[in-house]
Amino acid sequence: MAKVKILIVDDNVANVELLEAYLLSADYRVVKAFDGQEGIDQAYKENPDLIFLDIMMPKLDGYEVCKRLKTDEKMRFIPIVMITALSEMDAKIKGLDVGADDFLSKPFNKLEMMARVRSLLRIKNLHNDLDSSENIIFTLALALEAKDPYTAGHSERVASLARSLAKEVGLPEDMQNKIHKAGILHDIGKIGISESILNKNTTLNGDEYGEVINHPSIGANICEPLKSLLDIIPMVRYHHERFDGSGHPDGLIGENTPLGARIISIADAFDAMTSARPYREAIEKGKAINIMTSEAEMGQWDPKLLSAFIKMMRRSD
Repeated sequence: MAKVKILIVDDNVANVELLEAYLLSADYRVVKAFDGQEGIDQAYKENPDLIFLDIMMPKLDGYEVCKRLKTDEKMRFIPIVMITALSEMDAKIKGLDVGADDFLSKPFNKLEMMARVRSLLRIKNLHNDLDSSENIIFTLALALEAKDPYTAGHSERVASLARSLAKEVGLPEDMQNKIHKAGILHDIGKIGISESILNKNTTLNGDEYGEVINHPSIGANICEPLKSLLDIIPMVRYHHERFDGSGHPDGLIGENTPLGARIISIADAFDAMTSARPYREAIEKGKAINIMTSEAEMGQWDPKLLSAFIKMMRRSD
């Protein structure tokens, strides 16, 4: 098993050497940086399990380093311990505002420091376990559609279109990322449907159609055990609802369907139309837009979202 890797970012060499001695005595691997920019560079290069971060440093101070790392989805779960003086209450408050996980006061107490390290590493391991479980589900979703040449790449295209539409209508980056994840997972419920039905090149009978329309509910059930996907589950479950209430599984009307699901439904329908299927050729992009415009007039799509989507697609021509 690889050693736990801890990054120390501090321009005070004596502080770095003391922390390093404590950590090496506990058999941790230590990486060092002596200014804020070097700290960010080392964080991305080494992907440490924990970071000790001084506040007052050249180039970038500790607050800015912490803020940048904590706003990056790839780095945000690395615990950051900010190094402060015992009486710096204002510094601790500001540190919390930029995402610091804990504080270490100078002069250092070895027993206290090592207890904090062990505690934060346990939390980091829990996040790693969640990430592993999420990755399994995402890999499963992509592997499922890769088996069928007609659907290969569909979920990734839907996720990309949905994220772009979310950005187009001004949603914050965090929501854009959640919608992108939901786009990847929106069809994972099809794992519960036989390939003979999914690949059938003639009209589905009633029983077969009943199976197909169950896939959003099945997908939500697959994602439900992971609490980290809590905000994504409604988008998966409701991506086949329609603005006029004609969709499934629950026949939700208008804005009763979550915004993320309404966004994914438009991206999903557009990609399905413009991609080849066993039962038909791909529809040309302009024709697909015209079809969806007519459907919106009949009440099927959220008119504001579809208008934004069409504007976005025409701008990309």
